[in-house]
Amino acid sequence: MDKGKGDWLWQCTVPEGTQLLEHTLKTDRSIIIGDKSRIDYGLSGDEVIVSEFCQIKGNIETENDLRIDNWTEITGDVTSNGNAYIGEGVKISGRLKVLGDLDLGDNVQIDSGFEARGWISIRNPLPVIAYIVLYLVTLLGLEKEEEINAFLQKLFSDDDEDEKPLPLIIPPSSTLNMEVFSVISPMHIGQGCRLHGNIRAKSVVVEKNNTIFGSLSAEDDVKICKDSTVHGAVSSGGGDIEIEPGVHVLGDVRCQSLLLDEDSILDGTIRAPGGVKIVRKKQ
Repeated sequence: MDKGKGDWLWQCTVPEGTQLLEHTLKTDRSIIIGDKSRIDYGLSGDEVIVSEFCQIKGNIETENDLRIDNWTEITGDVTSNGNAYIGEGVKISGRLKVLGDLDLGDNVQIDSGFEARGWISIRNPLPVIAYIVLYLVTLLGLEKEEEINAFLQKLFSDDDEDEKPLPLIIPPSSTLNMEVFSVISPMHIGQGCRLHGNIRAKSVVVEKNNTIFGSLSAEDDVKICKDSTVHGAVSSGGGDIEIEPGVHVLGDVRCQSLLLDEDSILDGTIRAPGGVKIVRKKQ
């Protein structure tokens, strides 16, 4: 995928309430997976959109529509309670069940058969990348791709304005398994999530009341908001780390400089050549 044609997809957003349960990444929002991603567990969401050349090692379940782009492999069953659009060369090792209409591209392989209660069409569906643009334009009420880029840049800033609900977005070439949650972009984790794996990203913002079973590592800045728990180390290669009240880090902290609230807990050691600033309560 040409990054210049879809900068908005080169961000990682994990919406509030997302959980990794029994080898399934589950959210009540839609899920968008960028191309060439490798995910070693299943997906469950309102709508699931998987770009080309991905590998999903698990089941996929959707409350509404499903779109899988060309040459993607799914190791598991696929269930859609809406319509399904399966691109050219897709391989599904399990069974495909669709409650709505089914559009199939050329050379699709479904090892355990399929069931569709609506119309079945053999044709190449609209490419996923084009559909995603239309999807976000409709979702956000924006008219141009530049406006989508601007909106997501605002999302990843420290602006406290109300956010519109966004889907779970996994950028291209990401790796997700029970050990690693690795993306090459900034990552924003909404509140009330429960995630497994060592998180690797360009920068990370963790909203309040999150539980992360693994470490956090970023090239740039890291911010952990109040009442979150990280079961591992937190590090920044060349940026700063901010830790808000009620945060519990069960490992070491490494960064250039650290802003630490006095009501947070660090079980490990601190290494911050640029200094440590303790934020105390106002008397």
